[in-house]
Parts: sequence; C-alpha cells; structure tokens
Amino acid sequence: KQPLQVHHKHQTDLSAWRKGGRIDPEKSVQNHQSPKDQKNSSKQDSLEEALSYFEKVQDRVSLKKNSVLQKHLTAVESVASQRGLPPEGFDVLLNVALSGKLADTVNTRLLKSLIPASVIPEDSVVSSVSWLCVSKCSGNIQLLFLKWLITVFDFIDHKEQIHALYGFFFSFLQDEKMCPYVCHLLYLLTRKESVKPFRIRKLLDLQAKMGVQPHLQALLSLYKLFCPELVTITLPGKMKAYFKNSEGPWKAAINAVRQRNQENSPVPQPLFVGTAQPQSRKRKWNSQLIIPASSKTKNNLEEDREKNHVDLYSTNESFPVEQLQTFSQLLQNIHRLEFPSQMGSVLTNPLLLHYMNCIKDESVSLRLYYWMGQTLQEECTWCVANSYQYEEEFKDFLENVYKAECFLQEGFSSCEEFLYKSLPLWDGFCCRSQVLRLVSWIPLSNFSEMKSQLYDPLAQLFFTSSLYFKCSVLESLKELLQNWLNWHVSHLDSESDSEVRFLNTTLSGLVNVVAELIHFVGWISTVGLRLENNSTLMLYFILDFYETVCDIYLKYNLPLLIMPPAGVFYPALLSMDSVSLNQLCYIMYRYRTNLVAAKENELSKKKILQYKFSSQTYQEYNQYIIAMVGCLWTSSAFQKDTHPQGLRMDDELLKKTRVQEFKTSFNIVYHPAMMGYAVLFLQQAWPDDTTFNFSLIK
Repeated sequence: KQPLQVHHKHQTDLSAWRKGGRIDPEKSVQNHQSPKDQKNSSKQDSLEEALSYFEKVQDRVSLKKNSVLQKHLTAVESVASQRGLPPEGFDVLLNVALSGKLADTVNTRLLKSLIPASVIPEDSVVSSVSWLCVSKCSGNIQLLFLKWLITVFDFIDHKEQIHALYGFFFSFLQDEKMCPYVCHLLYLLTRKESVKPFRIRKLLDLQAKMGVQPHLQALLSLYKLFCPELVTITLPGKMKAYFKNSEGPWKAAINAVRQRNQENSPVPQPLFVGTAQPQSRKRKWNSQLIIPASSKTKNNLEEDREKNHVDLYSTNESFPVEQLQTFSQLLQNIHRLEFPSQMGSVLTNPLLLHYMNCIKDESVSLRLYYWMGQTLQEECTWCVANSYQYEEEFKDFLENVYKAECFLQEGFSSCEEFLYKSLPLWDGFCCRSQVLRLVSWIPLSNFSEMKSQLYDPLAQLFFTSSLYFKCSVLESLKELLQNWLNWHVSHLDSESDSEVRFLNTTLSGLVNVVAELIHFVGWISTVGLRLENNSTLMLYFILDFYETVCDIYLKYNLPLLIMPPAGVFYPALLSMDSVSLNQLCYIMYRYRTNLVAAKENELSKKKILQYKFSSQTYQEYNQYIIAMVGCLWTSSAFQKDTHPQGLRMDDELLKKTRVQEFKTSFNIVYHPAMMGYAVLFLQQAWPDDTTFNFSLIK
C-alpha cells in the first residue's frame, strides 16, 4: 500500500485513488486481497457509482421517496468522512449541489461532505462559482458554499482564475448575511492590483450603512496598507478578531481524515516545498508547512526558464515564491516577491523570514497577524473543548512561532493577544515550555494592561505550582527583560542625534514598564522563597535575574537601577550554598560599579540623557553593603545592620541562642556556606592537625 500522491497530469479516474487498488504494472497482479482491502475496494466502487449517479441527475428528486439517492448520498458521506474525497469528485458534487436540482437538505449534506483527501482543483471551484450567477440555489446554500471555500482555501491547487473572479465576489457585499464571509474571502484574495477607488468607496458606503463592522474594517485596513493614498480614514491598529468562524463541520473532519491517512501511510511524509501537491493538511500550521504553488505548472515554469532566463529577474512580473531556494535569489527578487496565500509556510522558511526582517511590508505583517491570531484562538488546547488530543501538534505550532520570533528578534502582536486571553484559563501544565517561551517575547506595552492580563494570571499560577514551574517562570521573565533591554539598545543605536529629544519623551515610559517588571519579579521571588523554604535552586534563578538587573545602566544604557528586596538579599546572604553567596557578592559589586558611573555622569553633566537616581537607591545599597561587610568581614552585622528587615539584634537576645561566638557566626570563615572551604584549607595547610583551629586562618 502506497500513500496517496496526487498528480494532476496523470490521474484521470477514480480508480487511481483507491488505496491498494492501483497496482504497479511492472509487478504481478495480486489475486487475493485481505478483507480490509476488499472493504476499501467496495467503498470506492460505491463512490464511483454515486458520482456517476449525481453527474446524471436531471430532475428534482425527493430524498424520502428515493432509496437510490439515499444510498448514494450515504456512500459519499461515508467515504468522505473516512478518507476524504479525490480531486475528481469535487467538480461533480459542487455542480449538483449548487445547480438547484436537489432539495436543500441534500445539497447541504453534499456540501458538508466536501472533505479533501489531497487537493481541490481550481477548475472545480470556478465552475461552481458560475452557478452563483444564475441563482439556481438558495441563499443558505450560497452561504454554506462560501464558508466551505474559506475553510478549504489553502487546499485549492492554483488560484489565478479565482483571483480573476475578485470583482464577482465583491458584488456579493450587498447581501448583509453574506457580507462577513465575502469580506473574509476577499481578504484572502486581495493583491495590490485589487485595490480600486470604486471598491474603497463601496466599502465606505457599506460602513456608513451598517456601522463599524470588523469584517469591513479588516478589508479597509488591507486596502490602506496597499494604497495608503486612497484610504484616508483612520482605522484601528489591531482588533481581537476580524472575521466570524466559518469552518463549520469541515475543520474537524479534515483533521480526522488527515490523521487517519497518516496512520495508514507506511512512510512518513517529507517536508514539501514546490509545485506538486502533498497529502491534505488540516492544520495549516503543523511542522510540515507547505508553500502553495502558483497557477503555472512545473513544466510551464521550466519552459519559461528555457525561453528566457532573464525574465525571472525582470521587474514587471512577480517572482513565484515556490522557486525561492537560495539567499542570492532572495536578494535579486526581493522587490517583486509575492507571499503565498498560506501564511503558515512563512514560519518555517528562513528566506521568507529574512524578507519580513528586511522589507517592512505592512500588508504581509497584517496577513500574518490575522492568520496567526485566528489559528491560536481556534486551536488552543486548553481554550477549545475536546482538543487535548491535538496537544502535540499545537506544541509543534507554538515551537515554530517561538523560533520565528527568535529569528526576527521581535514578538508577534497576535501572540501577545493570545497569551493575554488564554493565560487566565491555562493550567500551567499543557504546553508549559512553549507558552513560557512565548511570554519571553511579549512586546513592550503599558503596565496596566500587562498587570491585569499577564502578571496577575502568572502570579496565581506561580504561587500554586511546583518549584520547577516557579523556576521556569523566573527564567522566562529574565529572558523577557533581556529582550526588552536588547530592543532598547538596538533602537537607541539606530537613532540619529537629531532624534535624541524624541527619545527623552519616551524614555520615562520605557523605564516605568521595565521597573514594574523588576518589582513584580521581586515580589513573587520573596513570596516564592518563603513557600519553598528558601530553596537553593529557586534562589539561583532569582539571582540570575538580578545579574541582568544590576548592569542595566552600563550594559543597556537605560537609566534605571533597582535593588533586590530584602526578602531576596538576606536569604542569599545567609544561604547554606556557596554558589548563591558568590552570586550575591558579584551582583553587589556590579551594583556599585553602575551606581558610581551614574554618580559620575550626574556630576559631570556631560550626558545628554539625564536621569537622576533616587537617593533612596543609594541609601538602600549602602544598608545592604553594611550588612554584607558586617557579616563576612567585620563580624558586626548584628550590631551595625540598619535595614528595617535586617539582622540587627540585641546582645541579650543573641545570648539566649547559646551560640558561644555569635558575632563571628557569619564571617568568611564560619559562614555556613564557607565552612567547607575553611575545613578544606585547614586540611591542606596542616594535614597532621586534627583540632581544626579556625583562628589560624585569620
């Protein structure tokens, strides 16, 4: 048994689609089939009979009184739900469903059975659209057909002829019921040449008549990106959802068919990029994303190359994206590259990501934003009922999104909206590493929005989850801070001196957002250490975060220094682990270096970007230094520590502990984290002395 491979030029009948029914002519014919093969063969025979029946239907037939119609309709539904329909079946079934020859009940069932096993021929779609011109079918059937067309858009083999019908589809905007779905279809089909002044006027008239509608706003936004000089009205920057869900019964059915076909396939499907078409893919975002072919066949493309190789690099025609194989091709054709309709293929194609990084094409960004937002919303494992069976596929998708963000070095706004919407519903377990990685690429935004939609849900999960989850959250927030700081540095370097005044107006906003993130991490760290009994593992991740914080002024050129809270500083200072103590000493050293540099710049007044640190920052640092030196060096922490949450205690209280040398308990020799090194030193310096006289070290 070979997996289904569709070749348009060679496949001419349904028998070629049978699983196990097509035998290589070079091999001997098998006379004996297994019961399963016989069952499959029987189903395909019944499908061929059904298609032949529907092709010959002339008069209106009642479903209740016709057992033959019921039999063939059931056969189509059975095969479609089990293995999907072959390309040749769509022309017959679309024509009969839209011709009005059968009752709406039958037509509805036929349209709901149009589940592709591989691809859908463009000619079948064009032929079916022609039935809409003569109004043979009811409005409900037309609406159902549009929903189906939107759902299976990426399964259509070519789209040039469909693009030619843009004006025809546009005329259906008059119908209020069909308008949202027509806008959705036009959104998928729109190119720059599709934008015309009369179409813009029509959309504006509809908006004046219907009010502000998301689907009209979406189409106008796309038009404005292509031709900003034609669309002069102000439009919202982004919306939660542009279009209604139009996937109906097909989405789950396509996924089930694809999964079943993959299980029955003896060989894994390769990553496919080219003009031929692989098996159906319900999830347009999975790890085997395809770049859809252009309307030309592979042979035609090769003929064109043979005729005139230079034509490929002319500026008059768009460059077929499926031919893009090398970086040099990208550089030569970057000005005339047209992105595929299937935006999911962009995520796993480095060349297309390079294009997005170099050419700030807002129409591409908008299309990718819309596609990704819809996909994340509809496929989220913990937001959509009965979708946990697809968790692995969703993980792969989130992984691809994260890798694309790392490649572009910026987060997707649609991903940010998905996180804000789904985190309150998240259990902290499903797709954990993928979700927390996406958190690290959330773009800069105002604090009030982040507090309610990011910090509050994360805090609830943080306090009620395991130690390892807490550490993962801290790691993610550290990477988020680093990404924000890197963004600031890159934008600061790219600005000219003439724009410094503008930076001064926005710097305070950036400082406030970064400061709130640091305060948030300080708060959850303090509570987390209490919950986890000052866990050494957790303390490592906390101090790792503050290694970034302590160098913000010098390393990232951001005038901000925030000391760790006492609930972090003192557990680290009194830690039993030498690594934590060492980290803390390094962090305090870097804080001093940054504070000294800030004080010098403040006094010299040579810096254009001035930001005076609060005296409270210096005071808090000095209190910590007094406590640290008092502990590790002068053995006077219990007497001289002035911090409100510090170690200062009366001698009478310390005597009640019955510790003989309580003053030296935390110096560099007797500190619990350093005691092992002190013993090792004594063993090496005086190997024969077994009294362990620690005063010798002094």
